[in-house]
Amino acid sequence: MADSLEKPFKIAIPDTEIELLKKKLDLARFPDELEDSGKAYGVPLADIRRLTEHWKNGYDWRKHEAELNDEFPQFTRDIGVDGFGMLNVHYVHKKSDAADAIPLLFVHGWPGSFIEIRKILPLLLQASPEHPSFTVVALSLPGYGFSEAPSKKGFEGNQMAETGHKLMLALGYNEYVVQGGDWGALIGRTMAQLYGPAHVKAWHTNMPFARPPEPFKQPLLYLQHVLFKYNARDQEALESNGRFFVQESAYMRLQATKPQTVAYGLADSPASLLGWIYEKLYAWTDNYPWTDDEGASLRMYYEMVSARGEAGLFSNLETVVPTGYSHFPKETVRFPKRWYTCGFPNVIFESYHESGGHFAATERPEEVVGDLRRMFEKGGRAFNAVHDKN
Repeated sequence: MADSLEKPFKIAIPDTEIELLKKKLDLARFPDELEDSGKAYGVPLADIRRLTEHWKNGYDWRKHEAELNDEFPQFTRDIGVDGFGMLNVHYVHKKSDAADAIPLLFVHGWPGSFIEIRKILPLLLQASPEHPSFTVVALSLPGYGFSEAPSKKGFEGNQMAETGHKLMLALGYNEYVVQGGDWGALIGRTMAQLYGPAHVKAWHTNMPFARPPEPFKQPLLYLQHVLFKYNARDQEALESNGRFFVQESAYMRLQATKPQTVAYGLADSPASLLGWIYEKLYAWTDNYPWTDDEGASLRMYYEMVSARGEAGLFSNLETVVPTGYSHFPKETVRFPKRWYTCGFPNVIFESYHESGGHFAATERPEEVVGDLRRMFEKGGRAFNAVHDKN
């Protein structure tokens, strides 16, 4: 039941903003391009010219606004975050009709938004005798989409987790589960660590992290790492990580060190923003056929690395609640199978898919929801944790 602090929300971009966007797109100046460079140097010029023209003259803002407003029950409310005051947070909240529905908080990543829930939301609401239905909350992280950005330094993963947790409590969900990829993976894990098992009963991610074996912290895994070869899939995962950090991680270095400098170009030039995001949509998927209509905050990278260090993103992986991992072969970073489970008894579910990449909820919605259904099958450990059964 809504309270006086919750306000219904509809997307309604002012005509003046759309007109300004089109003017800026019309005035866009493009660089030259080397012959036959393909995508090796970055986004091809022909692609950005086509997409800029489509955004200016082909994209129907009002049509897409209406579709999103029809599909998503949207709201805003103020959430107090310790040390940062009140932030006005935007979210989607769709309730299931099922009596045993599980409250699920969906946490998006970068470059993404709450719209990542679009394809999996109707599937999550469905129920059967074997698997539960989910009541879904999808927030816009502070600084993303329609959520207010913090104005003070230091707003990192713990504060994002606090925001999500307090939102769920405000909505009346004292016990809930979390799902997410990209930042949603790290924030979901942090929520499980900070608020489980009393509130966060289980969590699932399609971007599982692991850390290299260390002789003193993981002696058994380290011995396996030294003595036994990896199979072809695990070896390919390690090799792909090397390629990613050499060829695809420049954006992360820049956003984690000088986000304000990058923000000037992305905030002022829509063509620059288009190129910055377009590159990730294509580079991080498994040949997903993005349409021209499908096409944030950067400070999160700086704050997270400042607070935890780069190694901190891959450390402190233990959680006390049931954990589920979905592995997709074109994810940006992947690790050998035994790195995920050796010494992690609460990893109760894993699945490996033959196709799919970083944006799994968009690329492979049926597979993501199928994994959640199997993880939370009725009578299983995760389902029982939610419903307080031993």
